[in-house]
Amino acid sequence: MFDFISKKLSSLFDGLRDATIQQSTLDTVMNQVGDALLESDVPYAVVTAFKDELKKRLSNAPRDKRLKPIEQIMKVVYDTMVAFMGGAQQYTMRIEYPASIMVVGLQGSGKTTTIGKLAHLYTHEAAKRGRKRSILCASVDFYRPAAIDQLEIVAKQAGAQFYRAQATEPIAATREIISYAKQKGAQLLLLDTAGRMHIDTEMIQEVKEIAAIAKPRHTLLVLDAMTGQQSLAVAQAFDAAVGFEAAVLTKMDSDTRGGAAFAFRYALKKPIAYIATGEKMDALAPFHADRAVSRMLGQGDLQTLAEHADIVIRKDEQERAVKAMASGSFTLDDFADQMDMVSRLGSFSNLAKMMPGMGSSVSEAQLEQGERELKRFRAIINSMTPKERIIPAILDNSRMNRVARGAGVSKQEIGILLERFKQAQQYAKLLKKSGFFKGLFK
Repeated sequence: MFDFISKKLSSLFDGLRDATIQQSTLDTVMNQVGDALLESDVPYAVVTAFKDELKKRLSNAPRDKRLKPIEQIMKVVYDTMVAFMGGAQQYTMRIEYPASIMVVGLQGSGKTTTIGKLAHLYTHEAAKRGRKRSILCASVDFYRPAAIDQLEIVAKQAGAQFYRAQATEPIAATREIISYAKQKGAQLLLLDTAGRMHIDTEMIQEVKEIAAIAKPRHTLLVLDAMTGQQSLAVAQAFDAAVGFEAAVLTKMDSDTRGGAAFAFRYALKKPIAYIATGEKMDALAPFHADRAVSRMLGQGDLQTLAEHADIVIRKDEQERAVKAMASGSFTLDDFADQMDMVSRLGSFSNLAKMMPGMGSSVSEAQLEQGERELKRFRAIINSMTPKERIIPAILDNSRMNRVARGAGVSKQEIGILLERFKQAQQYAKLLKKSGFFKGLFK
């Protein structure tokens, strides 16, 4: 996500580290930022408007002696980009239950999977507040083969209810689904509509009629971020015909250049509500313009990483990991648990992009090597006895040979694991000595 534009902008600012603030520097920044956006598939008119705004802000920005010249320039670029993408304040869809959300978009944009992810997200959010939501997923897409079957599968994965209409015509099926949702007292209905490969009058008319019957409280447009400028044309067509509240950008984990995300708010004057960053049900996150720009500028996104950790790693697991490090008796079992938690956060490549400065400083080959090493370490620990995990000092030559055979590794690789483990133990001792853990648990 945003890899292309991040590399372009990072290399620009790296090359200006020792530059002074003068007109030639500002011209270089404006032109190269504009070129980076054009290459990221941002429409020319949007890039022109952005450059005009950036030029005005750079010219009027007060000088801050606490910052280096390039830091001042980067701050202005950051603020301008955030403003273009909707501002730092996150858009929140206010759902008053009972409610219904109709999802529209072209075929292949990811509508059906998005409905499953929305169901998972709202279920998780309710659970955090100690509540349970009755969420019903249904579809009136009778055109794409197995579309309704797919929705049934993702609804189950998300822990939501599913209803298959008996009617096989979209308008009649919509009436049936609305009636069923009311009868069952569903708090939230997520309604999937049919798409086409391209915008056509038949599809638009059908969506209009469905909306008139369903009267959804909210309408979300799902856009494939890989389609770039074409996605903006699709959004404008849907907005003119049926209207929508906000967009969901899908396939943001793929080789998208980020242009659609950058240009959407300015071109449509509507917010991006969510971005999808993978196929799993938890791979849907609220969109934050400031965090997106931070990643575009190579500054990482630790806040999103922390929020993702709260979703995929239970609180009791997090607390147990911290207690293990604070106890002074950090074992290989604890080390293995931490490796498992890191694996659940996602690939090393995605994690590196969220760490400030790491996205461009660590090569893809190094990240892949790290992932392979993590898997080998886990296999090595699995091949040890419980006693060996607690007291690795007892691993003599005979035991090392047995563990190596069981894990399919060399004794040298076991030595690397034990060295990494010692470093983790020393790190835990330093944190304990510094008082880092004091007061975390009472």
